[in-house]
Amino acid sequence: MDVTSGSLRSLVEEFSKLPGIGHKTAERLAYHVLRSPPDEVLGLADAIRHVKESIRPCRRCFHFSEGDLCTICADETRDAGQVCVVEHSKDVYAIEQSGSFRGVYHVLLGAFSPLDGTAPEDLTISALLKRLRNDDVREVILATNPSFEGEGTALFLREKLKSIPREISVTRIARGMPSGSHLEHVGRNIISDALEGRREME
Repeated sequence: MDVTSGSLRSLVEEFSKLPGIGHKTAERLAYHVLRSPPDEVLGLADAIRHVKESIRPCRRCFHFSEGDLCTICADETRDAGQVCVVEHSKDVYAIEQSGSFRGVYHVLLGAFSPLDGTAPEDLTISALLKRLRNDDVREVILATNPSFEGEGTALFLREKLKSIPREISVTRIARGMPSGSHLEHVGRNIISDALEGRREME
C-alpha cells in the first residue's frame, strides 16, 4: 500500500531522474525537502529556475555563459592563440581547476557516437572550423576524453582541420589519463600532466 502523497511521490520521481540518484536516495532527498525551512527550499527552487533562465551557450566557444561571451572568452589576458577543444562544459571546469592552461576553449557539446545517434553535424564542429578560419589561432589542443567516442572525435577533427588554409599546430592531450576515463573524474595533477605532455597529431 502506497501511503505517500501525490506531490511527495512526484518529487521523488523527479529526484530519481537525476544522474546517480536511485529511488532510495530520491526518497531521502524528498523527505529532506519536507523537513527543511521554507526559505531554504524556495531558495533552491529559485536557484534552479534562475540557472535555467539565465545560462546560455557562449557565442564564441559554446561554454556556459550568462552573457554574450563567457568569462573566459571575455578575458583579454587569456591566450586566444591556443584553443582547447573539449566535449562538455564540465571539462572546461576540470581543466580550469588544474590551473595549467591559460588559453581559450571550444565546447563541442558532445562526442561523435554513431551508436548513440550523435553525428558530426550534431556537434559544434562547423562553428569551430569557421572560428579557426577567422581567428589568429596557432594551436588547437584536442582534449576530448580518452574513450572510444572521444578518440574517434579527435581523429575526425584532425582530418577536418586539414581544410584550414594556413598552418595550425594540432596536438592531442597525453595518454597519462586512464583509457576510457573522463576529464571530470580525474585529478587536477593528471590533467595538468596530460596537457603538458600533449603531442602533435600525425
